[in-house]
Amino acid sequence: MSDSPRRRRDPEARRNAIVRAAAELIVEVGVNAITHRMVAARAEVPLGATTQYFDTLDDLREAAVQLLVAHVDVQLQRMRDTLAAEGATPAAIAAFLAEALSDAPAAQADRAVVTAAVHDPKIRELARTMSRDLVAVLEPVHGAERATAAAVFIDGVLWHSQINDVPLPRHIIETALAGILGDDSRNT
Repeated sequence: MSDSPRRRRDPEARRNAIVRAAAELIVEVGVNAITHRMVAARAEVPLGATTQYFDTLDDLREAAVQLLVAHVDVQLQRMRDTLAAEGATPAAIAAFLAEALSDAPAAQADRAVVTAAVHDPKIRELARTMSRDLVAVLEPVHGAERATAAAVFIDGVLWHSQINDVPLPRHIIETALAGILGDDSRNT
């Protein structure tokens, strides 16, 4: 019998580490490129641990994407709070986007969710929900059509920043949103 105390395992902490590792890898290499081996190495757990907690690679991917969606939901709530306090003006939206785009992990999480949504119908519904949430934030002030157009533009801004590794300047975002949303705050 050994004199050293036996280490206690924390199954929930191990499961969370595996999910976080999978989410990080999805952002880095894409949802379809991750493997149990990659996730186990990143999480610093034995290879069998990934299958102990997740029956299939699809189950693991789904849990990781759900974590990424939760990060995106936090950003959406921050946007709701900011726009409720400052108004849903083009200037306030552009300021929020400029700040959000400077948070590279958050922007990458958003991109990873949308990219995964292209190929996975379950994730696609989550991505649609995120878009509907953004429209719902803007619609009371700007009407349904302008809110939808602004949401599409914002998606484009996010993609532009990912493809070019540099976010659009705030003044360009603000000018474009002013054109999309109009200068007044009446419903259309």
